[in-house]
Amino acid sequence: MNAPLPRFADLAARRVAVWGYGREGRAALRALSRRLPGLAPTLFCSVDEAAVARAEHPALAVFDAVPDAAALARFDWVIKSPGISAYRPEIAIAQAQGTRFTSGTALWFGERAEARVVGVTGTKGKSTTSALLAHLARALGWRTALAGNIGLPLLELLDDAAALWVLELSSFQTGEAGPLELGVITNLHEEHLDWHGTPERYRADKLRLADAARTLLVDAAQPALLDATATHAARRLYDDAAGWHVAQGAIWRGDRRVFDLARFALPGLHNARNACAALGALEILGGDAVAAASALARFRGLPHRLQRLGARAGLHWIDDSISTTPEATRAALESLPGAAVTLILGGHERGLDWAPFATWLAAHPPQAVIAQGASAARIGASLAAAGVPWRHAADLVAAVDLARTCSAPGGVVLLSPGAPSFDQFRDYAARGRRFAELAGFDPSALAAFGEIAGLGIA
Repeated sequence: MNAPLPRFADLAARRVAVWGYGREGRAALRALSRRLPGLAPTLFCSVDEAAVARAEHPALAVFDAVPDAAALARFDWVIKSPGISAYRPEIAIAQAQGTRFTSGTALWFGERAEARVVGVTGTKGKSTTSALLAHLARALGWRTALAGNIGLPLLELLDDAAALWVLELSSFQTGEAGPLELGVITNLHEEHLDWHGTPERYRADKLRLADAARTLLVDAAQPALLDATATHAARRLYDDAAGWHVAQGAIWRGDRRVFDLARFALPGLHNARNACAALGALEILGGDAVAAASALARFRGLPHRLQRLGARAGLHWIDDSISTTPEATRAALESLPGAAVTLILGGHERGLDWAPFATWLAAHPPQAVIAQGASAARIGASLAAAGVPWRHAADLVAAVDLARTCSAPGGVVLLSPGAPSFDQFRDYAARGRRFAELAGFDPSALAAFGEIAGLGIA
């Protein structure tokens, strides 16, 4: 980035607001109280968040409404949560009047310029790749932090030490990252148009990670990504025959067979490619990736990512609630060859183009398709145009009920919605837990169904 990243000292004796009281907002307020104990920030958040915030911070000025430009312009600095679009018009107006906007990500990078950081992004696969890299680095005995968009705000670890920081960065955060030793981009598809506004701006924001990375690692099997990063001075590749790649049921390093995928708990070619990305990153960092590869056999999959819940009433249930793009849903289906799948699609409407997915699905039809939620009409129209039979359900509850009646005995019910959860749920994890309950499972009793294993420093 051209401008110096802000530090907490820049906020001292200033008028400061925190916008949002999710994980990032809470972490920002805690960090402010530690670093600037005399500061009295203001909080803007939703009505539901405000009740919690007032109970947890009785002395805090809390406003339970979206701030307009005039409200924002009263502050010197606003620490914004990632889910709030940087392209909102009220932000532009306040910026023109002198208000500066920052984030927990930018503040962490401003304070920790000396840290050895790997930033991982991608439309899909970034969480699994980040967790795999941290797991492999720890297998070599490296003290490694795993944080960021994966579920642990960076400001929670502001004063902690690690030899390596593995940070998952969303498209909301990639432009806020400071210098990176290594950037990893797994793929680039259309997503988050409601935040970025256009596909072009989404791609540009995502690729800002490349600008921050001294070395960049990308998937050789992604032509659009290769074109977009062709000018990077230190670009490296994975998923090609000369490096880490998948072939003949194994992960290879060049012509050396290193790890048999039969020992890998994560299903699907996409997850094997994620493992190649992690191994390639570890190698670039100077680690013995060949020696570390055996640790893949001990890796536990992330919750809500093709998580097999078990069997109920003659059906097998799989939670892939993390799937928020059609490409992720396609990868989920490709990981279940030969299965009689009832696919549950749909959720928050973002205006994505479902036609390419529908065309692919027509050539690879599951046993049944159910579209539900706010995006059901758009999805259904694309499916119908491609000649794919589908059924409509109003919401997830109705979709699960319908799946029970239309699924083949012994078949699979797959929740892989290809859309965010915000039409019905707070986040994908809440959607996944509700799916498990509707299927007849107790989420608290399911292995690996809670927090993501490996978050923090170990």
